[in-house]
Amino acid sequence: MAPLPPSAHRLAQRFCQQHKDSQKVKQVYLNTLAVSAVEFYLGCMGVETNRSSSQSCDPIVQTALDIADLDLLGRGKVECRPLLPETSVLRIPPEAWSDRIATIAVQLSPSLKAATLLGFAPSGCHEIAIDELRSLDDLTEYLNLTQPPVTARIHLSHWLENQFTAGWQSLTALTGLNQPRLASSFRNSVPSSDLNDLSELETRRAKLIDLGVQLGFESVALLVAITPLRPEVQPETPASEAEPRIEIWVQIHPVGDADYLPPEINLSLLAATGETLQAVQSRHQDNYIQLKRFRGTPGEAFDLKISFGEMDTTESFVI
Repeated sequence: MAPLPPSAHRLAQRFCQQHKDSQKVKQVYLNTLAVSAVEFYLGCMGVETNRSSSQSCDPIVQTALDIADLDLLGRGKVECRPLLPETSVLRIPPEAWSDRIATIAVQLSPSLKAATLLGFAPSGCHEIAIDELRSLDDLTEYLNLTQPPVTARIHLSHWLENQFTAGWQSLTALTGLNQPRLASSFRNSVPSSDLNDLSELETRRAKLIDLGVQLGFESVALLVAITPLRPEVQPETPASEAEPRIEIWVQIHPVGDADYLPPEINLSLLAATGETLQAVQSRHQDNYIQLKRFRGTPGEAFDLKISFGEMDTTESFVI
């Protein structure tokens, strides 16, 4: 059994102060306690963790998603799902289906003063009966044998069919974005002669990117917009040989109450070989930063790398 001392409750209360909806407050509170219980247990087992790099500590992510992740140094992330007594089935929310090496079921006591870790489900499990969970006795060996998950490339062609990877939300659904500023930045990035034609076909999505402890668990929003090019704007080739192409537009925006990005956030476009094709860095009082619009053909792969201080993360795409 893992204790839930006053310090765990103080942390949960601090996170809950960022939210007003009663259901969200309860969700964040229980998720935070579950992560604290797993952090304690793994510490006793000699497994190093880094809670500060976990998205479950980010108030913006808490608002948008139901996640309770804990980063294990050099291993990947585990999901820590809170369960109340009498729960018979562990159900993992879609936002925690990927980028996890395991999900640990955490049964909280009625008093919320302690928690019992019931077992774990391997990566890829979406729902499992409690009595079918793997024993915690196997967890250390499982973690030692499991490699960090390889991030699958996001298929942008699926976006054109309204199929989106978990974590990528519509701009209106992502809490904390300045919608008027978004509209203005889009108009400024597209020639006026193209604006009407492209806006009808464009698909836009945004994802929260955690900048880590250096910004007090704050996030920024990575925006990606794609537009299938019409035949008249494609290179002059015979119709039978012409490949479909899409135009891609990438920006980073602040979220929440921030009017500006912190300086020295780096956004880079990388070829599949790792070669840097474009790069931009935020300056003091930048409302957003963006790459020059670029084009690609089906099957072409690229990466977007975001770095800030010692933190960096990469989102991988294929057209």
